[in-house]
Amino acid sequence: MRRKGWLVGLLTVMALVVTACGQSASGDEKVLRVGATGQSYPFAYKEGEELKGFDVEVMEAVADKLGYELEWQLTEFSGLMGQLEAGKLDTIANQVAVTEERKEKYNFTDPYAYAGSQIVVKEDNKTINSVDDLAGKTVAAVLGSNHAKNLEKQDPDKKIKIRTYETQEGTLNDVAYGRVDAYVNARSVLIAQIEKSELPLRLAGDPFVYEEVALPFKKDEAHDEMREKVDQALAELREDGTLQTLSEKYFKDDVTVKKEEE
Repeated sequence: MRRKGWLVGLLTVMALVVTACGQSASGDEKVLRVGATGQSYPFAYKEGEELKGFDVEVMEAVADKLGYELEWQLTEFSGLMGQLEAGKLDTIANQVAVTEERKEKYNFTDPYAYAGSQIVVKEDNKTINSVDDLAGKTVAAVLGSNHAKNLEKQDPDKKIKIRTYETQEGTLNDVAYGRVDAYVNARSVLIAQIEKSELPLRLAGDPFVYEEVALPFKKDEAHDEMREKVDQALAELREDGTLQTLSEKYFKDDVTVKKEEE
């Protein structure tokens, strides 16, 4: 009888250990798995072995608010959404524009920034001043980026030749050296990249589309709960001025408010 009681006690302890381990594996560990390209200056880019950028610092501030650890996973932009859908990521911090198509698959936080799709050309190019001037021209765009899709929507007759790149690497050089006629990306990132590269480039006109930038999460109960916590942290960071400070650090401008509010 005494042995039977000891065995029952041992099994009870083992059950508690298994239960505790199961809870930890199911999400009690405060880890946020975040995807980025690591090549998107100045949003999420590597400098040596260190990951830097506006989106990176926003997520670090969010994690600090929530007491979470960040686990970064880097890949090409075209593969990030697939990893999110497959559950390999919790969210993506790489200037993800909110679109109707994406909202069908993911739930988004409130916007933490606003992006204007912008054309950039060689400095001495006087013939391209808007999207209307791109017919018959070759325009660089990052594969899977919403800026490429925005440009396609402006070109129903398919007169623009869009050349896609896996990353931003080389796009500005190709414009500067005449390998392509123009490049489309967010206005804020182009301003920062032109300043850093010192290449002979200029912005052609104004942005032709403005969009909200937010953090996407998979549509399920666990990620809904996580998204609500992140949303609250973003609201606090907006209220205490952190988002504006980070924006002005990287863009010398506040991209965290709508254009009409500036």
